[in-house]
Amino acid sequence: MIVLEPFTPTDFPQLIDWVSDERLMKEWSGSMFSFPLTEAGLTWYIEDSNNLEDPSVFIYKAVESATGTTVGHISLGGISQRDRAGRITRVLVGHSTARRRGICQGMVKALLRIGFEDLNLHRISLGVYDFNHAAINCYLKAGFQQEGVMRDVVRHDDEYWSLIEMGMLEDEWRARQPAAISHT
Repeated sequence: MIVLEPFTPTDFPQLIDWVSDERLMKEWSGSMFSFPLTEAGLTWYIEDSNNLEDPSVFIYKAVESATGTTVGHISLGGISQRDRAGRITRVLVGHSTARRRGICQGMVKALLRIGFEDLNLHRISLGVYDFNHAAINCYLKAGFQQEGVMRDVVRHDDEYWSLIEMGMLEDEWRARQPAAISHT
């Protein structure tokens, strides 16, 4: 099982180690950071995060509960209280050996629970590059709907990347939850 815990400065070295090349950095963070990732950049990134009094962004490390090992990173940002909406960003399953084990789905499902239950959001969206088939499959399995494609939104070296926009509404999420067992 995957548990989300606040991402703190003690987690910086591991994330820096995971984001080992410029292409991965761009896939993970768009243009938010420049390569190489630094502790100074991450200090700015977590400023004012994980504050329930002013919920604008929540940044987490994903921990495998059975082993206590940190296996990934995920955030929920762009939170609008007025619109009851948020956006999943910067999803990363750590070492490549940890991939294809359901970690991404565990992270996303845990974050959806926080968004829809704890933060009372109505809509959660995300964007994923169209070549990232593993992530697209993860999000579809978690219940996201594809809503559209933004063509050639990012340039990396001599190629352009298109972004698939996906979203989930609270009713769709609730319909996917196991029914509560009644003890009557």
